[in-house]
Amino acid sequence: MFQRNYIFGADACTANVINVYAGDLYQPGKGYGFVTEQNKREQELLKVAELNSAFNAIYWYQDEELSHVEEDAQGCFLDSDKEIARLEEMTGESYEGVKRRIPLSFKVDVPAQGNYKVTVTIKTKEAMENVFIFTGRRRLGYKGNIPANTTFTHTMIVNVCDIIPRGYTDVYEDTTLDITVVADKPRLSGLTVEEYQCPTVYLGGDSTVTDQSATYPYNPGTSYCAWGQMISGYFNESVSVSNHAHSGLTTESFRNEGHYAITEKYIQAGDFYLFQFAHNDQKLDHLKANEGYRNNLVRYVNECREKGVHPIIVTPLARNTWKGDGTYNDLLEKYAEECIAIGKEMGVPVLDLHKHSMDLVMEKGLEASKVYYAPGDYTHSNDYGAYLMAAYVALELGKACKNHTNPAYAFLADCVTEGYGTWEIPEKIVVDKKPAIFENMVSPMEAAKLLSEIDRLEEPVDRASALDMLIKTARFFPTNVYNDMFTDVVGHEWYAGTVECAYQNGIIDMHMVENGEFHPLQAMTLEEFLVFGINAYMSRKALPQNCRETACAYDDKCKEFAVPYIRAAAAVGLIPKDGSADLSKVVTRGEAVELCRAMQI
Repeated sequence: MFQRNYIFGADACTANVINVYAGDLYQPGKGYGFVTEQNKREQELLKVAELNSAFNAIYWYQDEELSHVEEDAQGCFLDSDKEIARLEEMTGESYEGVKRRIPLSFKVDVPAQGNYKVTVTIKTKEAMENVFIFTGRRRLGYKGNIPANTTFTHTMIVNVCDIIPRGYTDVYEDTTLDITVVADKPRLSGLTVEEYQCPTVYLGGDSTVTDQSATYPYNPGTSYCAWGQMISGYFNESVSVSNHAHSGLTTESFRNEGHYAITEKYIQAGDFYLFQFAHNDQKLDHLKANEGYRNNLVRYVNECREKGVHPIIVTPLARNTWKGDGTYNDLLEKYAEECIAIGKEMGVPVLDLHKHSMDLVMEKGLEASKVYYAPGDYTHSNDYGAYLMAAYVALELGKACKNHTNPAYAFLADCVTEGYGTWEIPEKIVVDKKPAIFENMVSPMEAAKLLSEIDRLEEPVDRASALDMLIKTARFFPTNVYNDMFTDVVGHEWYAGTVECAYQNGIIDMHMVENGEFHPLQAMTLEEFLVFGINAYMSRKALPQNCRETACAYDDKCKEFAVPYIRAAAAVGLIPKDGSADLSKVVTRGEAVELCRAMQI
């Protein structure tokens, strides 16, 4: 039976114990070690968040060494306070809001996929407050305080399983286990990893369930997080959690893209399977609540039962979406109702997360509810929200399973704990701003996009790409939610959040929408681009007085609805005032870039 015992920062006095020192960085073949910025840059697989701790330094610190591991008589540690102070001195700017921390991450090789008992030991001289221990891909293992002069031990059950990482199509056979400590001075004194036999709780779902990554210096309010990576904090040592949810998935693509097949390979009789979908299903016509969505859920339930696995359905997490009249806009009502109906018909426990989350949002209101969601997002929770949503799931597990006729469900209900108490949430989430000294540094995503654009400057610009340019010119950001206002814009497409952002900020003129269709990939004429462009301009800058009402040389050369826009475009110098611009001309991507620059907003 596999077992590894590690002692940190000191020589072990007993056999079968591995000594770990501050300079021991993880290397393939070595079998263990700390993960820092140094070996992340050297090893490609360490760069893939889903194969590691899911913590990465925010991009403007990509060339900095933030994880300086040290050792003393109590173990190996990282002085996060000192490191944050160094960053503040270097940038001349202070962090606002909650205290920022640098995580300490340690990786261990294990022989195979399966469940492992992980026991962490932390010896303290000084008290440690607001300590977090995460395992695997940022799954909560502990949250609390550790007193001074204490030898603290905590045991967690961790599942290691294959995965198709985001952006990949092939299965990666993962055989590593990550332990991450977050504190003012995160520390490891001892660690034991051993094989463990217990039922596994498998999760299938979308981005509101998946293991989301986070950046550091760690800010829980701005980190994307899903309840699936927090639910482990609400189970005792009798079960493990294996999360196979991924962003953008539907009840259909979960199977077709191979994620379900991974679980079919490893799942055993006596295990449990929680399914929560709908956010992406609702965007596809053939996956209506009472049609494709229902059929797929029923099929999953039947397949689980054939294997002796116990299925559970979770209603979809509610969005923080409201109508113009101030009433709540429930976009997932039919899907939640279908879950409940299937549960009654098939005798499957249903966890009504939809009602709990919707009640919370309706009680708090649009603005106050934002502290539970990632900034600028109306669907995806941050760490605070995910922890609370996991509490709701745990509560529902107790209610739905405790008195179930199937004793397996009652067993799972008995595995539920109260978690680690409340997580205090600040009144306002403060988003980290790029320090001025890194002003010219672009994000890896933006850099890749800029490189890809060089060879495309002569291509016609489509509506979606034009909106992407314009919202960034106006300093807006694409959202991670799409509210289905156009029938031909599908939520999993790259441009869905861009269209949503443009719509919310008044950049799209509805005269350019026909029968509910936006035509996102249609090439744009100069006239159409200027309509979008002037709306973006007005979101950040005042137009010359009365320019939209003053006749100009283009009045008889454009559509009636476009007249005020074209007048404004001429007034601010986007086109010549003499009427010489060809408004019917298709705009290239290069020309669109130059027009954005000319706006100077």
